[in-house]
Amino acid sequence: MPDAVADAAPVPTIVGGVHSARPHDSAHKHVSGEAVYVDDIAEPAGMLHVALGLSAKAHARVLALDLTRVRAAPGVVAVVTAADVPGVNDIGCLGKGDEPLFASDRVEHVGQPLFAVAATSRDQARRAAKLADVTYAELPPVLTIAAARDGARDLVTAPMTLAVGDSAAALATAPHRIDGRLAIGGQEHFYLESQIAMAVPGEDDEVLIHVSTQHPTEVQHIVAHILRVPNGAVTVEVRRMGGGFGGKETQANLFAACAALIAKKTGRAAKLRPDRDDDFQITGKRHDFEIDYRVGFTGEGRITGVEMLFAARAGYAADLSGPVTDRALFHADNGYHYPAARLDSLPLKTNTVSNTAFRGFGGPQGMVAAERVIDEIAFALGEDPLTIRKRNLYGTTDRNLTPYHQTITDNILPELIADLEADCGYWERRAAIRAHNAGSRIMKKGLALTPVKFGISFTATHYNQAGALVHVYTDGSVQVNHGGTEMGQGLYTKVAQIVAEEFQIDITHIRPTATTTGKVPNTSATAASSGTDLNGKAAQNAARAIRDRLTAFIAERWGVDPASVRFAAGRVTAGDRSMSFPDLVRAAYMARVQLSATGFYKTPKIHWDRAAGRGTPFYYFAYGAACSEVTVDTLTGEYVVDRVDILHDCGHSLNPAIDKGQVEGGFVQGMGWLTMEELWWDAQGRLRTHAPSTYKIPACGDRPRSFNVRLLANAPNREDSIHRSKAVGEPPFMLGMSVLHALSDAVASVADHRFCPQLDAPATPERVLTTIARLRARAAAAP
Repeated sequence: MPDAVADAAPVPTIVGGVHSARPHDSAHKHVSGEAVYVDDIAEPAGMLHVALGLSAKAHARVLALDLTRVRAAPGVVAVVTAADVPGVNDIGCLGKGDEPLFASDRVEHVGQPLFAVAATSRDQARRAAKLADVTYAELPPVLTIAAARDGARDLVTAPMTLAVGDSAAALATAPHRIDGRLAIGGQEHFYLESQIAMAVPGEDDEVLIHVSTQHPTEVQHIVAHILRVPNGAVTVEVRRMGGGFGGKETQANLFAACAALIAKKTGRAAKLRPDRDDDFQITGKRHDFEIDYRVGFTGEGRITGVEMLFAARAGYAADLSGPVTDRALFHADNGYHYPAARLDSLPLKTNTVSNTAFRGFGGPQGMVAAERVIDEIAFALGEDPLTIRKRNLYGTTDRNLTPYHQTITDNILPELIADLEADCGYWERRAAIRAHNAGSRIMKKGLALTPVKFGISFTATHYNQAGALVHVYTDGSVQVNHGGTEMGQGLYTKVAQIVAEEFQIDITHIRPTATTTGKVPNTSATAASSGTDLNGKAAQNAARAIRDRLTAFIAERWGVDPASVRFAAGRVTAGDRSMSFPDLVRAAYMARVQLSATGFYKTPKIHWDRAAGRGTPFYYFAYGAACSEVTVDTLTGEYVVDRVDILHDCGHSLNPAIDKGQVEGGFVQGMGWLTMEELWWDAQGRLRTHAPSTYKIPACGDRPRSFNVRLLANAPNREDSIHRSKAVGEPPFMLGMSVLHALSDAVASVADHRFCPQLDAPATPERVLTTIARLRARAAAAP
């Protein structure tokens, strides 16, 4: 051990601890093309390429499946069907047995896989997959929410009810009451990297799977069930994804299982990367909803009672429709207090692809319903919607009980809204817009300020746990592995910052490694905005265990009180003694001090009883607000977003640069969902918006002309989250609601704001134009 007196080495500048604007660890690789995704991994010799044979019918019995021509096609090595599955032919995340890897006697949506073909090239596999001869006996398909509601009302999973107070009595005695229905469209994930999996067979029953997934452990379990092998025989590895947004939480199961089945059958590596059109057809989307609402309110616009029914197109299987529709109910209040409420879900079975997780996980649909109710009240009373919003906000000491009986204790929305309201000049702009519209016959402007309150935690309580593994090497470098996956959101960077903070070393000495079930088992999905909260705490726990061992070692060696030992600026000090972190580590190794540790974390305080509809499902809430201004061409329905001002709550931000990027990206994606992204199936159940040529997402020209984003300052999380930060993955998505309501405000001006436009989503130019025509007709007919 070297002498511990102060040496001549310069004190390094520590870069990249917590609360600093550190670049994404792979940013330079993203822009240079050096980032390695699954399709960039060197292909093992003899690797096979896999393609899927898909159903052409939405609902039918399969009378015959003749694969003779498929097997005889050039380059084909193997063909597998349901009969070739050695284990359980089910890839559903809930184990209901309703989502087969390959359909056999019945198909339930266009694009459902019937078989897989493996060939020596991807082109050969894709061409061969088209050669199957399938004989169907067609059955009547149920394709829409309306058809499902009018028919048998088959559900893919049990519905849920949340209730507080006596809603029926509150509605019956309310001075004012409004009934209505809101339609909200679905959304395609449109991740830049398509679904993909590469399976490499190992010895005995082992298999290694490189896959683009948010949930490595679920893929591990599904593959193990398909192959009928122990979970421990399957290793799933994920270095990064080219986007996920929830679309790779369960949807990767199919692709990984199929590749693994081919790999173990042939003894050769196998890769499955679907064409983008096939990806669109095969994978689930955001749920579209029809929401019936009844609201009672006072002459001041205060809500006294609410009832809502959330009917969702779930698709043919359960997937995550239960939790998604549950979360829609959890967020049907947004930031507003309902003294009495009854909220019901209706996850309807349809012959369309099984819908799944998407950023916000049903919460956005619930919040859009809350904002429609506020707009209805404002128009009924002739008030500005912002006034009604503020009158109905949750309180801090009263008016703070949610419909699921959790008490809100961290509400900062009143102050946050007041801050943004003043900063963006809401009322001055409101007056200017009214004046503009009075003098402009064609081009109408609109303005809206909407809040966000989003609960953070998995409502499936057991998912609120995480593990991590930290190694310190003898040169002072550190490797960190955890159960979270990196999909571009900066999770690896934030966790590296957390570990750097614990050891007080430069973040350049921290190396995040690929997420793998071989290092950290039983991982939770990187979802529900909880990636950093859970994995950051687990990594911190592991790093502190090592730091405590180092502290005890140096205190004994120097004969000092452990409480006097300090880690700072890449060194460890106690009194007048000091040494570098690498020197300390080398000395500890020589003294046989363990330099590796596992870490674990589980979220405290939370619990949930779904049957009773009561509990504390969320550890805390993230808040935000956005003010949007738009201009609408009333002759065409086209519009532009002129200006957006956002104030968002990230607690004490771990990385303001990454968090601001998440706010900006989330807003634009939310705006796209509500204004331009439209899914459309024809009468035969075929998805016609199946590629970039037919499905529009926001482009550079659609972003706000003026885009002002601030993170709320001096607002640390009141709960003991990682360094008092707050989750930022999903909450900003709902800021896009302000654009929908700004459009509604502009449309309302054609009838002098006499009627609520009831503008449904997506508010495409066609829907805007139709709504304008309807309002003008109503105004002309009104006395």
